[in-house]
Amino acid sequence: MMKDIKVLVVDPVGLHARPATTVVSAANKFSKGDVVLTYKGREVDMKSIMGVMSLAIPTQSEITISCTGEGEEEALETIITILRTQKIIDDIPVAK
Repeated sequence: MMKDIKVLVVDPVGLHARPATTVVSAANKFSKGDVVLTYKGREVDMKSIMGVMSLAIPTQSEITISCTGEGEEEALETIITILRTQKIIDDIPVAK
């Protein structure tokens, strides 16, 4: 079963290098599952800093974060918490 959430990037710079590095590091702790970031129909492995940065996600963009595998709920919660704490995303998920 896959867990996913759609959120809005609110940081004026978008999803930039510093928070991306922190999130990629957190995603890599969930070794028994996949963490995928989707933006404008493009999917990248959230465990890859090059993949995440290649999307060049600007402010006011909707992104989807999906986790599958063992610990998927914890993985999703951890990543969302990091992005909220760093004020990269809004506190309210985007309605599906």
